[in-house]
Amino acid sequence: MACELKHVFASLPQMERGVAKVIGGDPKGNNFLYTNGKCVIIRNIDNPAIADIYTEHAHTVNVAKYSPSGFYIASGDVTGKLRIWDTTQKEHILKNEFTPFSGPIKDIAWTGDSQRIALVGEGREKFGAAILWDSGNSVGDISGHSKIINSVDIKQNRPYRLATASDDTCGSFYEGPPFKFKNTKHDHSQFVNCVRFSPNGEHFVTAGADGKIFIYDGKSSDLISQLGGEKAHNGGIYAVSWSPDSSQLISASGDKTVKLWDVGAGTAVTTFSMGTDVSDQQLGCLWQKDHLLGISLTGYINYLDKNKPDRPIRVIKGHSKSIQCLTVHKSEGRPYIYSGSSDGHINIWDVDSGENDCFSGKGHSNQVSKLTFNDAEELVTCSMDDTLRYTDINKKEYSDVVKMDFQPKSVSVASGGLSLAVCIGQVVLLKDKKKVFTMDNLSYEPEVGAMHPGGTTAAVGGADGDIYLYSVQGNTLKDEGKTLKVKGTTTDMAYSKDGAYLAVIDEKKVATVFTVADGYSVKNEFYGHHAKPVCLAWSPDNEHFATGGMDMMVFVWTLSDSDKRIKLQDSHRLHHVSGLAWVDEHTLVTTSHDATVKQWTISF
Repeated sequence: MACELKHVFASLPQMERGVAKVIGGDPKGNNFLYTNGKCVIIRNIDNPAIADIYTEHAHTVNVAKYSPSGFYIASGDVTGKLRIWDTTQKEHILKNEFTPFSGPIKDIAWTGDSQRIALVGEGREKFGAAILWDSGNSVGDISGHSKIINSVDIKQNRPYRLATASDDTCGSFYEGPPFKFKNTKHDHSQFVNCVRFSPNGEHFVTAGADGKIFIYDGKSSDLISQLGGEKAHNGGIYAVSWSPDSSQLISASGDKTVKLWDVGAGTAVTTFSMGTDVSDQQLGCLWQKDHLLGISLTGYINYLDKNKPDRPIRVIKGHSKSIQCLTVHKSEGRPYIYSGSSDGHINIWDVDSGENDCFSGKGHSNQVSKLTFNDAEELVTCSMDDTLRYTDINKKEYSDVVKMDFQPKSVSVASGGLSLAVCIGQVVLLKDKKKVFTMDNLSYEPEVGAMHPGGTTAAVGGADGDIYLYSVQGNTLKDEGKTLKVKGTTTDMAYSKDGAYLAVIDEKKVATVFTVADGYSVKNEFYGHHAKPVCLAWSPDNEHFATGGMDMMVFVWTLSDSDKRIKLQDSHRLHHVSGLAWVDEHTLVTTSHDATVKQWTISF
């Protein structure tokens, strides 16, 4: 009995409106990297489905940058902790850890010989530091700013120069090492968001919230020109990235465009319009080999084509917020994974390639709590926006919505067009997307529901540690006075695919399986979780089921023998498991609050 990681579908960058997102590139031009929550995500730029995730930060990590040698990555988090780790091995061995200042690190830069690191942000006592990568000893003083420093860069050839950009509307220039303050640039009138040296070191550029871009001499720091005349963009500029040959650069702006500039002429060669919605604001960009990337407020990664500026060549979608639930469904014989996140977004993944998409139109406006499929090829979802939705997956767009009186926590379906919604203080039976029966004033608080696949019985798990069984009679639920006992408040429950068993997990860390045909007698109890299990999924073979919990563990249990189990230890390191689903008898899908989806090969 064993398990092996098969695929990782990575999260998108974590975005915040009005805050620049730093995207790093590796010196060989193969990978790019960004952060989401406590994770650093490394993706192959030619095939972004290939991803590696670094999860050793204990706190939210803001920025990560490759060393020019390509052997190490330095990443900085919100507490001021800088970790320097190995890129060549799967284990990502930690080389060093320093805390040069206490507070969020916003940007990092290496010197060309990979020996020194500059980092800036919002420390309590200072806004930046320059250190040796191996000892952490200071190699200069990054002073001269009165507010948070947003961006830093270092000229990649000698003599080294360092430049910073700050919320105090200034840029600063330093010579070294050891880096010493030389002068301040007062050309911007608002926050300066980004500073970048050209790869050949001849120029550096600053971009700001005033929509302006200034070009300076890389060695002397004299102002040379301003791009685009009076203004480069009609909104704040959040990021710039140079072409490998130092003749052009791209800029990303809140005016929802990315512009490609000829630096010598000072004019925009191409303007990429990314849309009209607020979510189309561009907060990050990267020029890597022949690839031009723009990052939208949604976290979507847009691959831009110089020859076709009106639409990206490809858009990498996914989740940027924590995923809450998961299901798998076959369309035309191919399995697809459906995932729902805390911001109401639902994503559809191709199981093999990781290619993904979402429904068009307006969907849920708050956390998606549960997803399932009915017989009519509809995705049935319930959300904290107090609605159920029935979405035809062949049409790929949001359609039918049912407003509930109270917030639904769980939804399950059965044949004959039946759905069971368990809401706060209320249980509702729906038939063909219409409410047909409601139970209020219950003697218990309902937590989660499950309908028998045959549509004969509805089981509701209570906060009191009981499971209440109702028989479905026409369009009503009838209380037959039958309850089952589990150890604590029900956190999830499901009938096996053939309807023979009901599995229940509770907050006392126990999984209990009942045999339906035997009057719901207890078949087996399963112990193993160290913290509350929160999700459960039956294998299509009806002989195994998986549970995942707040202890970051996933167990695959064997129904007939509670000692025969497979344990996925750190399935999503530092994040509790929030959703499980099976693609087939040997492939389990897991997801968690790290916004990634993983597939595992399970062999019994």
